[in-house]
Amino acid sequence: MPLAARRTFRFGTVAALALALAYGLAMPLPFLAPLLAITLTAAPAPPMGPKGLLGLMLVVAITLGAGLVLTPVLRHYPLTGVMMIAAGLFVSTYMSVGLGKGAVATLLTIGITMIPAAGLMEHALARAIVEALLIGLGLAIVCQWIVYPFFPEDRVTATSPKAAATDMHQSLWIALRTTAIVLPPVLMALSNPSAYMAIIMKAVLLGQQGSAITARAAGYQLLGSTLLAGVFAFVFWFALKLWPGLWMFALWMLLFGLYLGGKLYGAIATRLPASFWINVGVTMLILIGPAVEDSKGGDVYEAFAKRFALFVAVTLYAWLAILVLERLRAYRIARRTRLA
Repeated sequence: MPLAARRTFRFGTVAALALALAYGLAMPLPFLAPLLAITLTAAPAPPMGPKGLLGLMLVVAITLGAGLVLTPVLRHYPLTGVMMIAAGLFVSTYMSVGLGKGAVATLLTIGITMIPAAGLMEHALARAIVEALLIGLGLAIVCQWIVYPFFPEDRVTATSPKAAATDMHQSLWIALRTTAIVLPPVLMALSNPSAYMAIIMKAVLLGQQGSAITARAAGYQLLGSTLLAGVFAFVFWFALKLWPGLWMFALWMLLFGLYLGGKLYGAIATRLPASFWINVGVTMLILIGPAVEDSKGGDVYEAFAKRFALFVAVTLYAWLAILVLERLRAYRIARRTRLA
């Protein structure tokens, strides 16, 4: 089997298996497991070993625990808490862009944004989210261990390539830009966590995606991927309604995962970068997961429409923020050049 096909089947199968196990075991926030599976499996490399998993779980537990510590600070000293969140966003983005620690940086960003917001509602909810993230992370990596022997990498390409050296000043600028993108939606979510919790996940995703694209490409990549994810989630939901059940849920996830994986690894021709298709898959799960929970009671379509409208609004803000900040930076550089 060609390498691109193996990667595609591995990507889709890991996501589907993680979804089946998460919902079958009735873990809290089960959609987090396939979401993390997509994020971790996107890199074309073998899964980490047990020692690496143990180290990652320890780091994640510490980073998520930092969010629990921030909750009383936000409640009693809100300005200090917001400044700490802003500093954490800056550090986590620099870890991703400048140091190549993308997975840890994403989880750190979630830990300092989503966990404090949940803690403002109820401390037990924040602990439940921490447990769901830890369980989902472990489950996603176990699914990688199960699937990888069937669709392995070539022996020559099995080792992960070293990340190219990045300019420190450019990395610091991108970290500052990402902080400006993520912080305002997080502050809005902190004002009403029960209504805007999903916005935090979308804002984190936009911040990570926005750190890797230029201002010119921001429009069609950020907004286009969000709109396409909404279409995919809509089709996914109505396909699931034809035959509701865990196995059909997993099979539909497999089908969508194979299509996204084909685009991601070039098995299906595309002119769009990998970050676009990862954003489509993750946003689709952020929309589908709560919709499945809403189906137990409440208006699914109204909640879906509100959630999707908020996602589009946050995406438009991220696009505008990138354009404005890049214009200001270009003007400052041009002015400095004239003065020199």
